[in-house]
Amino acid sequence: MNAAKIPGPVDGKDPAALRTIGEVANALGIRQHVLRYWEEHFPTLSPLVRAGGRRYYRPEDIALIIEIDRLLHREGYTIKGAKQALRAVKNAALTPAPIPPAFLTDTALAPALLALRNRLAAALDD
Repeated sequence: MNAAKIPGPVDGKDPAALRTIGEVANALGIRQHVLRYWEEHFPTLSPLVRAGGRRYYRPEDIALIIEIDRLLHREGYTIKGAKQALRAVKNAALTPAPIPPAFLTDTALAPALLALRNRLAAALDD
């Protein structure tokens, strides 16, 4: 991944700002049609959809996309298996996925993602 394509100060936005599907696709190297397909199959992935059907992803949506991508493309899960794994994470408080190193090179975005990861892990522990 090219560091210039990672959301954060590089694109002039606050790390907590909403991102368009194009920005997310470029940052993560995932095609836009794949993100739309995942929305159909993973109900917890639900970006804000504004007038005209324009999608806006929140930081927690991006974290979920990173997890789905890891399960499908790095761990070799099927869609059905990935859904089950995500449910298991939610129900059994498993360790969240590591944040990709490319995101950690963005000094403003990394703390926000780490804070989100820690909040998710704490919520799963409750």
